[in-house]
Amino acid sequence: MKNKICLAYLGNPFHDSRLTNLQKSLKEDGCKVSVISFDWFISKKDYFDDEVKVFKLSKEKIHLFFYLSFARILIRELLKTDADIFFAEDIYTLPFVFVVAKLKHARVYYNSREIYAFTGGLRNRPYLQSIIRYIEKLFINKVDLVLTTGWMDSSYLEKTFGINNTLVIRNIPAYQTPTNKIDYRKLYGLNENTVILLYQGVLLEGRGVPKILRAMTKLPDTVLIVVGDGEQKKNFINLAVSLGIKDRVIFTGMISQNELINYTAGADIGLVLIENISISYYYALPNKLFEYIMAGLPLLSSDLPQMKEIIEKYNVGESIGIDEDETIINVIRKWINNPDLLLLFRKNCQSAALELNWQEEYKRARTTLLGLK
Repeated sequence: MKNKICLAYLGNPFHDSRLTNLQKSLKEDGCKVSVISFDWFISKKDYFDDEVKVFKLSKEKIHLFFYLSFARILIRELLKTDADIFFAEDIYTLPFVFVVAKLKHARVYYNSREIYAFTGGLRNRPYLQSIIRYIEKLFINKVDLVLTTGWMDSSYLEKTFGINNTLVIRNIPAYQTPTNKIDYRKLYGLNENTVILLYQGVLLEGRGVPKILRAMTKLPDTVLIVVGDGEQKKNFINLAVSLGIKDRVIFTGMISQNELINYTAGADIGLVLIENISISYYYALPNKLFEYIMAGLPLLSSDLPQMKEIIEKYNVGESIGIDEDETIINVIRKWINNPDLLLLFRKNCQSAALELNWQEEYKRARTTLLGLK
């Protein structure tokens, strides 16, 4: 008998590779999959198809109204959904998914994408941290399975909440190769000798973007391509203006998952300079790291433990301390002056991608996910 599965997520699934990869793999395994999701950045109206529902929310009003609207729609849609397994794809959907799933005598999986109470954005908001910790403590011991993005996340949750039912599924893209690599030099009229740096992902505090911008003032032959969007975009633009490098920072906006690898592969160096500003960031193992590897792009990352482990194991770049901007500057200069080193990193990325891909990750996890024996 086929499993009926519902994925509930406070975000747009078309811009989330973790959810879209999971949805696709479950369908290929014969499951009937439905998605309840939300958007407040891109969509101008609701989007529905046979499997996916994306409800438009507005953040222009007080946040309380945003969450009340989200909760009302989610509960309504969950009650209408018939499923054997409900996935709460984040902490925000967890309470509603848990209650409805139990009413329907279905299994509940919680996708703990990060250590939610200790994200960078909450580090100076102890009241919200306490609320999130309370919610997580209330439900995490009652769900059937907790998914995490790395072994350190699993270890933290198991120790903190006394659970032993975590399953690591890293944020890894499906295996693919670029089919139409973006030529940034031609697209933006750049000099052939320009070194193209890439930041890919959500524009938030603690992602190292200001450090990159400051470093660029000492690296005149570099251009930064920013693929993504987020709440800090205006601040980053203003910083680039104040540093006198506005013309060397290009924002592409959000790119669909289907086209993303072509944008990633067009750069020379991929940056993952996440700052150690919270527990969640300290444990970081973001999907952009694996997306860079999949695209054959050498990585420069901060020396946080889970990222450092991957980079050193596969020799696909360098992980460095980022407290001093001069460290970033010196490493990028070294790479610019040593093209053979970049070629080696690119070659190693191609080999690593054969192992670090969603197909292999899902193959390892599918027995537990589907309750197979």
